[in-house]
Amino acid sequence: MTLLEWIRARPAVKWAVSAGVGVLVIGLIWGGWALWKMRYEAQGSIAFTQARALAAQSQAPGASQETRQRAERALQDVVAEYPRLSSIGQAAYLLGSLRFANGQWASARAAFEVARDKAGSPTLAALAALDVGYSWEAEKNYPEAEKAFRSAIGGAGAKSFLYEEAMLDIARVQDLEGKREAAVETYQRLLKDLPDSRRAEEFRSRMASLQSVPKSR
Repeated sequence: MTLLEWIRARPAVKWAVSAGVGVLVIGLIWGGWALWKMRYEAQGSIAFTQARALAAQSQAPGASQETRQRAERALQDVVAEYPRLSSIGQAAYLLGSLRFANGQWASARAAFEVARDKAGSPTLAALAALDVGYSWEAEKNYPEAEKAFRSAIGGAGAKSFLYEEAMLDIARVQDLEGKREAAVETYQRLLKDLPDSRRAEEFRSRMASLQSVPKSR
């Protein structure tokens, strides 16, 4: 009797062999995926490091337009080619910052939205959300800017490190949009939530300035 015939004649042994083969196949698949993931992460990290170096050069005094364009293309390639990179949020945020500095509001916003959605930390996500708002504000789309600033703090309370800045941003775009009463209410809420803020006098001054403006403004 051959080994194969012996295995076939014993169901329990046959099941054990099948299970072992299954485990082996799963192990090979997992090992292959893990190896691919390691290579993917390594290649992406190298590409991001190179792009980040170019970005630093592009921000140096006297940097040429060509240098800035090369940095933007390099970061854009990282975001496009390595969407699952662990640092993809940082790459997208840096890309957005370069575009914003060049006055490319819409494309900067697109990059900030990627950074917000794929950020590896709540801090980066909140910062990216604020910058989404700044890009809308730069385009004078104040309602969208206000939405973005509100999303930056979400359900976070006054203890959030970005709460004060986001609320000031909200008040500013409300004023720019002509929603004076809403802006006053935002400053009042800031004073209520952060009575000990070092900028409390600034809140009061801005609120008083809004309240003193004639309604026909």
